Amino acid sequence: MTDRPFKQVLLYRRDLNMRKGKIAAQCAHASLSVFLRREVSAPGLDPAQTMVLQLDPIMLAWARHGQAKIVLSVDDEAALLRAHALALEAGLPTALIRDAGHTEFAGVPTLTACAIGPARLEDIDRITGPEGAVPTKLA
Repeated sequence: MTDRPFKQVLLYRRDLNMRKGKIAAQCAHASLSVFLRREVSAPGLDPAQTMVLQLDPIMLAWARHGQAKIVLSVDDEAALLRAHALALEAGLPTALIRDAGHTEFAGVPTLTACAIGPARLEDIDRITGPEGAVPTKLA
């Protein structure tokens, strides 16, 4: 096992021909959304001024030790949805991003990106790795 046994993979749709900045923003939304979905209530704390996240041991280790991220592309919406579904089935943290369409996509809400993990390298690679279930390309 490597020094960093955990990673997060960020997938974006190649068929949308997004600008580089848009790809970066969508991947950032996906990465952060995985964590924001872990929010829990904290008795005695003002929810308007405090956010409490409940992280499992893998997420906590990843967050404290470098936050390794890999950005990959998938062919289309079907591949993005398949990767997300496989991550859910495997019990991996995942977030699927639907852009509102205000700056691109002619005002049409569009699925653009997905984060998988943080999780163990081998668990994510079964889905997005070179021999994984969903074909990907390096960004």
